[in-house]
Amino acid sequence: MPDLSSPPPPVPTPPIVDAVVIGRNEGARLVACLQSLQGQVRRVIYVDSGSTDGSVAAAEAMGIKVISLDMSQRFTAARARNAGLAHLDGDCDYVQLVDGDCEVVPGWIATATARLEADPQLAVVCGRRRERAPDASIYNQLCDDEWNTPIGPAKACGGDALMRLRALQEVGGYRNDLIAGEEPELCLRLARVGWGIWRLDAEMTLHDAQMHRFSQWWQRSRRAGFAFAEGAALHGAGPEHHWVAETRRALLWGAGIPLLTLILLPFSGWALVLLLIYPAQVLRLSHRMGRTRSLYSVLGKFAEAQGALEYHWLRLRGRNRGLLEYK
Repeated sequence: MPDLSSPPPPVPTPPIVDAVVIGRNEGARLVACLQSLQGQVRRVIYVDSGSTDGSVAAAEAMGIKVISLDMSQRFTAARARNAGLAHLDGDCDYVQLVDGDCEVVPGWIATATARLEADPQLAVVCGRRRERAPDASIYNQLCDDEWNTPIGPAKACGGDALMRLRALQEVGGYRNDLIAGEEPELCLRLARVGWGIWRLDAEMTLHDAQMHRFSQWWQRSRRAGFAFAEGAALHGAGPEHHWVAETRRALLWGAGIPLLTLILLPFSGWALVLLLIYPAQVLRLSHRMGRTRSLYSVLGKFAEAQGALEYHWLRLRGRNRGLLEYK
């Protein structure tokens, strides 16, 4: 017979989840982002990076804590995220990192929190980020395809993810000086000390790329090449060979083959045959990713090579990495 005089077992305290949102001139997208977090987290901190569109006033009108980033220093998304993390209370267990142009799907944070609670070795949980309007442009569609990462153990996450605050603090947060690729670099350092990253089969956020021009897509690819080169310079010698292969591919396809063609062309017009490797590569990749994605994958190597070469040029000159804009 049960001992009715025994006190009932203590009720587990639910974990505390806060959110850090970063943005600049996101307008209505920011309002939608902040509204999507209401009821899913205890507290939202918004870090603004010099907005001139009323973003700060809109956030404050919603009762959101706003941190205005010091724009006398060079801006990076990593620095903005760290500024938000620094203002979290000590009792926070998990933090949802999200970009101001994203909307958090209802139920995502509860699902992700349950996964982190179930596995104390996980530091980061992410889900499916989707484009709000993938049919608005081919560039939006390319983004939507990019977000569709494999389910299960992962090497990295994107800008949207639920993270264990203790793990973030253990590795010192993001690297303030990285202009791009700060999330994979953070995940690499987390993995090195034994933390895990997991991609759930769950809807997470809606992203609004609003890419309608080729120049926007080129700039985004160029930033990726810059990030590849910088990541390889930082951690390429490690056992992970972080972004070494990506950098080599960008430089080979986007710079090496064209340069070799130019060098050989004065000696023989047959050097132009080398350029046939590009349509051949498009055809080869199209069996795996479709013709459109394969075309832009090959074309993107030229933009990535530009970014990688810009990084190495700045590094050679010993200059501060401030060439590329965040947006």
